[in-house]
Amino acid sequence: MFVELHMIQNFSPSNLNRDDTNNPKDCEFGGVRRARISSQCIKRAIRTCRVFAEVTGVDLGTRTRLVTRLLRDRLIQAGRPEVEVDAIVPAFVDKYAADKKTPGLDKEGRTRLLYVSESEVAELVKSLLDNWGALFAEDTRDGAIATIAKPYGRKPREVTSAPDIALFGRMLTALPQLNLEAACQVAHAISTHRVTMEMDFFTAVDDLQESEETGAGMMGFVGFDSACFYRYARIDWGQLVKSLKGDVDLARRTVEGFLRASLAAVPSGKQNTFAAHNPPSLSLAVVRRDGMGWSLANAFERPVRAEREGGLVAPSVAALDQYWGRMCDVYGTATLATIAALLLEPDLPLDRLQDARVQNVDQWVSVVTGALGAGEVSP
Repeated sequence: MFVELHMIQNFSPSNLNRDDTNNPKDCEFGGVRRARISSQCIKRAIRTCRVFAEVTGVDLGTRTRLVTRLLRDRLIQAGRPEVEVDAIVPAFVDKYAADKKTPGLDKEGRTRLLYVSESEVAELVKSLLDNWGALFAEDTRDGAIATIAKPYGRKPREVTSAPDIALFGRMLTALPQLNLEAACQVAHAISTHRVTMEMDFFTAVDDLQESEETGAGMMGFVGFDSACFYRYARIDWGQLVKSLKGDVDLARRTVEGFLRASLAAVPSGKQNTFAAHNPPSLSLAVVRRDGMGWSLANAFERPVRAEREGGLVAPSVAALDQYWGRMCDVYGTATLATIAALLLEPDLPLDRLQDARVQNVDQWVSVVTGALGAGEVSP
């Protein structure tokens, strides 16, 4: 089974996801320039959204190059002296994160970027504590470090206890045995219409400058745009259950956390400047028994135009609704288990999706999670 999420979300002027020039990311689609929010940005906003951890009830995984700091803090909390911890942790992490060609630590004492669950960290700490004596004996130190590090650096890992790692996966080119297949695919969000980037020129006033003195304390400019986005994501339910060690209840909570966080999570870029906290206008969730996923991005291949005094949300919703109907007519609906459409504005134009409307977030989530089965792995 698969869960597919389609969203129409209109943002006020903002710079939610910046490129290397500090301007809003964009792309070309349908022959015109579109606003864009990268999938990486969306996934981080979801996994770090407070509601995700609240619903799953499980600690998030940690993405970090500072594994030495992570282990050091835990060992000191466990009562080990700082001098002993500082003598052991770097040597252990250097072995733990190394491959055949590259040491585990660089000159700054950092590893390659690792993504570890709370249970994996706890297991590492326990192994270190259980072998603490051997780690300080000169004739057993190297062997003890290698023994503890080997199961984590060499043993294939096909499961995790962290819902966010199960959803978004992890890939380490140097340590492929730690790779985990992502259960969730997330598309880059793109605007349903053509966009033009705008510039805000700003000055900062020096509070201590005398009134007769001229000039600003600082001046500059920041790029921004305003866009109505189409967002798409797809969860492989079977893969999610498999990655979470067959825990169907946790997998169901993970889907619920993902759905609720997708509604609540907004990228943090330049929010202190623009405060673009705008919830989605349409959230369409589809549970599919099997088969090819349906991204509805091509509903906007021909860019939407703003209605006179009516904005971009309504024509974007109408375009999505019409395209959904055409997909159903051409490819059929035999694989669809359930559909739930949550609308912010009651007068948004729906035709083919009218019967799928639900009243509120709780009902929307319940319809989706209630349709999920026992978690058979998809072929």
